[in-house]
Amino acid sequence: MHSSTHQAIAAVWRIESAKIVAAVARMVRDIGLAEELAQDALVAALEHWPTAGVPDNPGAWLMATAKNRALDRLRRNKVLDAKLAQIGHDLEAQEALVVPDFVDGLDAARADDIGDDLLRLIFTACHPVLSTEARVALTLKLLGGLSTHEIARAFLVAEPTVAQRIVRAKRSLTEAKVPFEVPRGDALAERLASVLEVVYLVFNEGYTATAGEDWMRPALTEEALRLGRMLAELASQEAEVHGLVALMELQASRTAARTDAAGRPVLLLEQDRTRWDPFLIRRGLAALGRAETLEAAQGKALGPYALQAAIAACHARARVAADTDWPGIAALYDALAQMSPSPVVELNRAVAISMAFGPAAGLEIIDTLREDKALQNYQWLPSVRGDLLAKLGRQDEARAEFERAASLANNVRERDFLLARAQAMIG
Repeated sequence: MHSSTHQAIAAVWRIESAKIVAAVARMVRDIGLAEELAQDALVAALEHWPTAGVPDNPGAWLMATAKNRALDRLRRNKVLDAKLAQIGHDLEAQEALVVPDFVDGLDAARADDIGDDLLRLIFTACHPVLSTEARVALTLKLLGGLSTHEIARAFLVAEPTVAQRIVRAKRSLTEAKVPFEVPRGDALAERLASVLEVVYLVFNEGYTATAGEDWMRPALTEEALRLGRMLAELASQEAEVHGLVALMELQASRTAARTDAAGRPVLLLEQDRTRWDPFLIRRGLAALGRAETLEAAQGKALGPYALQAAIAACHARARVAADTDWPGIAALYDALAQMSPSPVVELNRAVAISMAFGPAAGLEIIDTLREDKALQNYQWLPSVRGDLLAKLGRQDEARAEFERAASLANNVRERDFLLARAQAMIG
């Protein structure tokens, strides 16, 4: 196979695979089968394109091939003639470049709030019936177009483990008879939280890798941003979707400044802010503005993601670290702690309090968290405590905290950074 053709197929598949799986899933109402049929179309491309050439519209070629495979499968399963006629009309309309089709009409008649195939696929792949790990793997496979090998490499997990998660996830969705649809009413808010959680988990793993030798995994942050932006277009009236996108855009804007030339971590307050990406900052602030407008129109307070984005915006607006509005950030963390209380939020709130009102005030909060079971193996608790102790001149205690933090870190860069901080407390 010509390498250029192979590269073209890989590029088209990465862009189009989610749409193809989503469209076929609407026909067969089974994500596992839909992915299988989409893969059949990919195999057909691998067989035909090297000799016949890449079609003028490769995405449409793959879509039509996958839908034809679905139609063949439905015929073999003796689907009602009326259903075949509906799907045939759908294919004819697509080939004629007609946008509306009969199946879309049926979906509209069912009164889904947002009748988009991709949105249905997102909500199905992120269904709470699946474990968090399974949701992440399935989402990256179906919506990100990542191979099992790529997912395994990104999360430093054995490839067979990822493959099993994906297979079990698809089987679980089938056995639970999870409908291929966007939930409505109260169920929408519950499921949306699951979707946003998955996207942000992917982003966080890329932003600060939990293990391995690299501090960041940019491919994962980029994938999460792509998923978030897609979701913001599909669910444009959901404020928290825009809040999450704003948070990710603003955090991602710091990527170039988060490591030094040797790949070592650089703390937020020590970063060269001229290296922050102004384009991503503008995008993030715009997304935050949309979230604020939507919440205000509904008479609601900002949600957890939008509040975190507002905190990130305070950093983004400060040209130098000294200009940071720490009292404002502390107030935002107060609001976040009221809305979504958690030990990690309290830890971050303590940092903001220490910056606004002095290290002793922050340490007082930190010391109330030391017995919290959820933070027992969380390296950032002793790390933050060590930083505050150092600022108070208690170097020996600070060194012990940094050493404990290093012992809990699984990321090599993070561990080295914490050990260096411990070493700096000597003398």
